Amino acid sequence: METPGPAQAPPQDAELYRELARRVARYCPAWLGDHRDDITQSAWLRLRASMKENEKNQNPGTSLVARVAYCVTIDEIRRHRRRKEVGAVPEQWEALPSRDSGPERLASASDIRRGIRDCLEAMIEMRSLGVTLHLQGHSAPEVATLMDWPLKRAENLIYRGLADLRACLSRKGMTP
Repeated sequence: METPGPAQAPPQDAELYRELARRVARYCPAWLGDHRDDITQSAWLRLRASMKENEKNQNPGTSLVARVAYCVTIDEIRRHRRRKEVGAVPEQWEALPSRDSGPERLASASDIRRGIRDCLEAMIEMRSLGVTLHLQGHSAPEVATLMDWPLKRAENLIYRGLADLRACLSRKGMTP
């Protein structure tokens, strides 16, 4: 039997699907926005399989919906990061590594990467977590959601963490 999608689902399933879509939109980073519908559909299939497995509980709680949405979104993020996709948008072509990037440039990039990693390790853990997520492309509201922090706390940790990172990199002689 085919799992109903949002269009042909019974009313209670349609509401459950909408809640799942809201949760996925909440957890999904902006750079993965084009894939939200696919993530929601994958989460829907996983949720239906979980409900089928546990037949006595056909009305999943919000915690199960949230957990499924979160896990499927994180799985998709990991899958995309492993594939390291680069879009073919012309304005992004300058950012692509060229064949003529010599050993000096590669060594410099390695030094910067090592410097950032060292500075993050020396930083207060909460600031380091906030800055790491920020550097991975998450906005302050997304960091707050992922870390279960109030928005103001996430903003402060990111702001102060970035200031610490800049100061640490300056002490190492790495300035723009």
